[in-house]
Amino acid sequence: MQIFKQFTFDSAHFLPNVPDGHKCKEIHGHTYRVIFYFEGELNPELGWVMDFGDLKQVLEPTIKRIDHKLMNNIPGLENPTCERIAIWLWEQVKPSLPMLCKVELHETPTSGAVYEGR
Repeated sequence: MQIFKQFTFDSAHFLPNVPDGHKCKEIHGHTYRVIFYFEGELNPELGWVMDFGDLKQVLEPTIKRIDHKLMNNIPGLENPTCERIAIWLWEQVKPSLPMLCKVELHETPTSGAVYEGR
């Protein structure tokens, strides 16, 4: 069984490695939507895989680290492409929640990245 927990956050970034003149070279912001997926067995007594409230409690500190921040200033996100942000989120969450099986990050309503670990 897979379950998920979704968050939104607003952050600014710029992509330092794109060519001069590219619109993403300049500081700009996005309202991101991230969905964390978890895989586990259904607890027959409780009827769930994991308490969504417990997931929120563990995940919120990671979201707060990047919400309303310039992501380029966060260690590990010096070149914060959508793909690298998804990997960074995975690396922050996986040690505390080993049931994590996928991170889906939407940079815009029509563009994003999905990371399922290495």
